[in-house]
Amino acid sequence: MPMFVDPSPPGQCIFCRLVAGEIPAAIVAQDELTIAFMDIGQVTPGHVLVATRRHAATLLDVTPQEAAAVLQTAQRVAQAVQAAFDPPGLTLLQANGAVGGQTVGHFHLHVVPRHADDGIHFTWPRQEPGAQVLQGYAERLRAQLCAQP
Repeated sequence: MPMFVDPSPPGQCIFCRLVAGEIPAAIVAQDELTIAFMDIGQVTPGHVLVATRRHAATLLDVTPQEAAAVLQTAQRVAQAVQAAFDPPGLTLLQANGAVGGQTVGHFHLHVVPRHADDGIHFTWPRQEPGAQVLQGYAERLRAQLCAQP
């Protein structure tokens, strides 16, 4: 079942309000393109969100520079999480659209420290369509990549 995605207009979503300093947040790091802050709904201790400062709804709406900056900030945060909380594992999660599991309509990445039996499970129906079908999928994607500017 799809989750709710905040329909607020750009500049008025909860993350835009956080970036603008209109609502309190436990800021971990920030630079000109990104902001990292503690998720109010901690899945495990040390769960951090890394978001673009500019409003962009999904991965498809960020610039290449913003995408790179978010991942660079997430790497720095992950290193800090590792040093501060010493988790045996770490998950990065980025969801797009309600059907993809996105709950806030502002591009962000979760940095989640992982522990055995932490209750987080990722399951999906694995399909193995075969080499010929996979080659067809790859061909379709290559055609789209070649068509991009």
